[in-house]
Amino acid sequence: MAEAVAAALAKGQHLIAEAGTGVGKSFAYLVPAIQYVTAEPPQKSKKQRTDEEDGNESERRRVVISTHTISLQEQLLHKDLPLLRSVMPDEFTAVLVKGRGNYLSLRRMNLAAERSVSLFSDSEELGELRQIIAWSKKTGDGSLSDLSFTPRRPVWDEVASDSSNCLGRKCPTYGDCFYYRARRRIENAHLLIVNHALFCSDLALRRAGVSILPDYDAVIFDEAHTLEAVAGDHLGLSVTSGRVQYLLNKLYNDRTNKGLLVTRKLAKAQDLAVDCHTRADELFREAYELVSQPGNRTGRVHEPHLLENRLSPALVQLAVLLKQEAKQIDDESERLDFTSAHDRLVALAGELTAWIEQKEAGAVYWIEKTATRGRPRVSLSAAPIEVGPILRAELFEKTRTAVLTSATLAVGQPPQFDFYKSRLGLTRCETFRAGSPFNYREQAELILVRGLPDPTAAKEEFERRSIDMIKRYVERTGGHAFVLFTSYEALRKAAAALTPWLASRNFALYSQADGTPRTQMVEQFKKNPQGVLLGTD
Repeated sequence: MAEAVAAALAKGQHLIAEAGTGVGKSFAYLVPAIQYVTAEPPQKSKKQRTDEEDGNESERRRVVISTHTISLQEQLLHKDLPLLRSVMPDEFTAVLVKGRGNYLSLRRMNLAAERSVSLFSDSEELGELRQIIAWSKKTGDGSLSDLSFTPRRPVWDEVASDSSNCLGRKCPTYGDCFYYRARRRIENAHLLIVNHALFCSDLALRRAGVSILPDYDAVIFDEAHTLEAVAGDHLGLSVTSGRVQYLLNKLYNDRTNKGLLVTRKLAKAQDLAVDCHTRADELFREAYELVSQPGNRTGRVHEPHLLENRLSPALVQLAVLLKQEAKQIDDESERLDFTSAHDRLVALAGELTAWIEQKEAGAVYWIEKTATRGRPRVSLSAAPIEVGPILRAELFEKTRTAVLTSATLAVGQPPQFDFYKSRLGLTRCETFRAGSPFNYREQAELILVRGLPDPTAAKEEFERRSIDMIKRYVERTGGHAFVLFTSYEALRKAAAALTPWLASRNFALYSQADGTPRTQMVEQFKKNPQGVLLGTD
C-alpha cells in the first residue's frame, strides 16, 4: 500500500486503497507523504521560477490528511507522527487544523467582559466568562480542547475568533492572537491534519473564491467511506429553528432584556428583532404542521413556495438597521459586532429564501422535526442528490493527487470499486486492496440480541432493555467497556440509569455528555481497567 501511495504522489494520480483493520494504513500513507513533502522539488526552468516569484508562491510541498473521527486524528498526532519523526531522516512539520471558532479572541473576550451585564443572562454564564479570562492567561494554544470545561454556547460565541468580526493587523491583540499564531504554523507545515467536515467546508468556500486551508499538492482521506455523507451535509444547506432563535436572541432577548442591541439602547431595532422572532415562530410552526400531515412520512418537500416566507424580508430590514447603526459607531471593535451581525442576518435570509424557493437544482429538500428536552425543533434542509459531480469538478479535477483509504470501500463479488467511484464522481484512478491480518473468528465475538422492542414504536421499553443488556455485558467484561450510542439523549438517559449500578460494582463511569474534553476523558478511561466509557459519534 505504501508503494501504491508513493506512486500516486509521484505521478500525480488518484488512488483508492482498501486495507483491512490492522494492516497499518496510517503508516502506509504517512511515510510516502512525508517523503513526498520533504523531497527536493524538481528543478524548474528560469521562466517557472520567475512566474512563481511574481505570484509569491511557496515551493513548500503540502499534503492534507483528512479523517472522519477525532480519535484517528489524535492517533496520528500523538502516536504515529511522533514515532515517524524519531526514525525518518528528514525533518517535517505536522499541524492539526481546527476551525476558527475553536480559538479564543482576546479582543472579543475583553469586550465581552466590558459588556457582560448586557450580554449574559445569569450568574453561571458570568462565572464561565471569568474562568475563560483566567484560562486565557495560561493557555498555550487558546483553543477549546485546551479548556478544562465545555463552556455554554452563548458564552463561547461572544469570545471566539470570528472571521466577520476581526480587525486583523489593526487589532491591539494581534501579536498575541491565538488564531493567527495557528495560521502561521499552518502556512509553514508540511502535513495538515483536518477532519472531513472542515475539508468539505473548505471545498464549499473555494467554490465562492475563498478558503480555510492554504493551497495543497495532495489530499489523503482516511476513513474515506464517510466522505460522501459528510460532503452531502456540507455542500447543501440547513436552516434550523434553533439557529434562527439563537441568532435573534444574541441581538435581543425580550424575556431577559439582554443582547447586543441593549448595549446601545436601540429600541426600534429591538422591536424589529421581536417581530422577527414572531415571524420565525410562525414559519417553523407552519413547517412543523406541513411535515406532520398524514402520509408525509419522509418530510420531503417536492415543490417550492409551500411555506410563506415573511421572515427573510424582516431579517434583511433588521440587517439594514444594524448597518446604519454601525456607521454611527467610532470604535472599530464595537462597529465590527454590528457589521458581523448584519452579515449573519443577510446570509440567513438568503439561505431561507434559497430553501423555500428551491433554488438549488439537483438537490433534495426536506423538513425534519425533533424534540430537544421536550421542545419541538424544526430543520429546513437540502442536499445535492449526487455529490459526485461537485467532487469531480471541485476536488478531483483541481487536486494533483487524492488518496482515499478505508477498511470498507469495495462491494460485490468479486469486490469492485465501481460503485464507490461512481458515488464520488471519480472516473480515473488507480486501485489497491489488502486484507486484514486479524483472525476475526478467533479474536472477536459478534453478539446479536434477539427480541428487543422496536426503538421507534416502543422507545422507553427499548431503552430499558438496552440498559439491561449493557449491564449484562459490562459485567462479563469486568468493566473496561466502550458503549456507543446513536444520540446524546440516549447516552444521557443510560448514564443516569447506569450510575448507581456501576458505582455499586466499583466501575468508573466516563460519559461524553458530562462536558469533559474528549482527550482527557479517553486518557482517564485508558488508565482505569474498570472504567466504562459511554460515547457517541
